[in-house]
Amino acid sequence: MSTVMTLALALLAAPLAAEAQPAGRTARVGMLLTVAQPAPSDRGTMSFLLPQALKELGYVEGQNLLVERRFAGGQLQRLADLARDLDRMRVDVIVAVGNEAVRAAQDATKTTPIVMLAGAAVAQDLVASLAQPGGNVTGVLISETTLAAKRLELIKEAVPPAKRIAVLLSGEEYNRAQMQEAEGAAAALGVTLIAVDVAGADYAGSFAKMVSERAQALFVLSSPLLNRDRTRIIDLAAKHRIPAIYQWREHAEAGGLMSYGTSLSWLSRRMASYVQRILQGASPGRLPVEQPTAYELVINLRTAKTLGLTIPPAVLARADEVIR
Repeated sequence: MSTVMTLALALLAAPLAAEAQPAGRTARVGMLLTVAQPAPSDRGTMSFLLPQALKELGYVEGQNLLVERRFAGGQLQRLADLARDLDRMRVDVIVAVGNEAVRAAQDATKTTPIVMLAGAAVAQDLVASLAQPGGNVTGVLISETTLAAKRLELIKEAVPPAKRIAVLLSGEEYNRAQMQEAEGAAAALGVTLIAVDVAGADYAGSFAKMVSERAQALFVLSSPLLNRDRTRIIDLAAKHRIPAIYQWREHAEAGGLMSYGTSLSWLSRRMASYVQRILQGASPGRLPVEQPTAYELVINLRTAKTLGLTIPPAVLARADEVIR
């Protein structure tokens, strides 16, 4: 079942090629990211996916597109300086990934357009409203809520005996809202949450704690850092035979047990459409913020078999896609 999305009318009208791009002019796009620079071979992060999506719209890096990437390396205090650096370079638009990055870009400039990928934008005062963002910020929300309660419910349904569920978090701002939502749902589900904060990217230590705390399942929070390190997390979950649920369908495709949410490829295309419209002269404050209205449940049965786990038929019946 394909995901149905809310598309603003202005975005629906966006052309599929950058026809309005002036001949000979190079578009300058800044990217502000909370994570460390990924390996060149890693094609599952926004620093790769967004330029690829822009290429589909006619903006080719090295030809008529220059992308200035700035990585905070998980050190959120660096974001302010990196955002000011992008503003000094007079990029045409800043793409900020993560609430902290959006806030840093907002503090750095009130004039340069900002396209965000964020969590609860209105609650965090990143925009005035979704329909009328105002100012210089617009973009895409990951979800209207954090979806933490729903993901916790799904992993519990997939692993009915689980009474102790580990929650892997990275200390980023959006993690707090997710933890609050998960904690609110845990009592109703009859589970105990084990918060495991990744410090210094010590994933081996994090999983050792899960084992020592007798975690029976794992909920990986939404986080740019945890997405960057998804391969390590998926591999360690398999090694320790801990069934886990993730945010992006790309996680399930890469060997994670389950995912519930949208896809990074979809988000990158939607963000690219905002960048295109702004490069063609649109005001970010007049472009409604976009958000998904439906989400996909993806289950990897190959991983379930490896874990020796039988997914209940009722859960499988609700899946939008089953990887066999």
